[in-house]
Amino acid sequence: MSTTFREVKADILNKIIQGVWKPGSLMPNEVELAETYDCARATVNRAMRELAEDGIIERRRKAGTRVRMAPVRQARFGIPLVRQEIEDQGAVYRYTLVRSEQQVAPDWLRARLRLKEGEAALHLICMHYADGSPYQFEDRWVNLEMLPKAAKADFTQSGPNEWLVSEVPFSDAEISFLAVQADATLAEYLGCERNDALFQIERSTWWENRAITFVRLTFRRGHRLTTQY
Repeated sequence: MSTTFREVKADILNKIIQGVWKPGSLMPNEVELAETYDCARATVNRAMRELAEDGIIERRRKAGTRVRMAPVRQARFGIPLVRQEIEDQGAVYRYTLVRSEQQVAPDWLRARLRLKEGEAALHLICMHYADGSPYQFEDRWVNLEMLPKAAKADFTQSGPNEWLVSEVPFSDAEISFLAVQADATLAEYLGCERNDALFQIERSTWWENRAITFVRLTFRRGHRLTTQY
């Protein structure tokens, strides 16, 4: 039976833990490791790739692979559907489209999404509720040059994120987490006082360097985001 990438990964990790390859040390190359484990180079490559993704080793082109001085743990953030998020809490979900408007992408959005001058965008303002209480205020822009069908999509019954997930994948994403003060609009829709501290997420997505969407999601007071790594 041939050696599997999981066996190779486990043995390399064990050697690192045992100090055979110390932090900062240069590791054998893939050809040498393939000979050691009597397996294909592709098997070693997958094992090494996963160890790199786990933050245990660092791979640099032409510089070789080294054991990291300190492991790098990476938190992974999915793009959840707010409907599912609310229903998973045992609450009743409700959605409202506040406003929908097509316009030329403003300068700040062009810079944010790397759009060309004159490209059209769809601007959507939406509200999401849990058991009748405000949960999330959604301020979204969709690149109509990338997704022209969004101009005719019906966002009165379900949110744009659900539509986007079903229509187009994304290859790259940028996510920012902010503490913001509620302005008059946020205070009105989220049922809080002006200048209250709120949690906000900004997210941009692209497909092969073509911008898909930019969204600001602002949550009611007391919202908590939990992730694992």
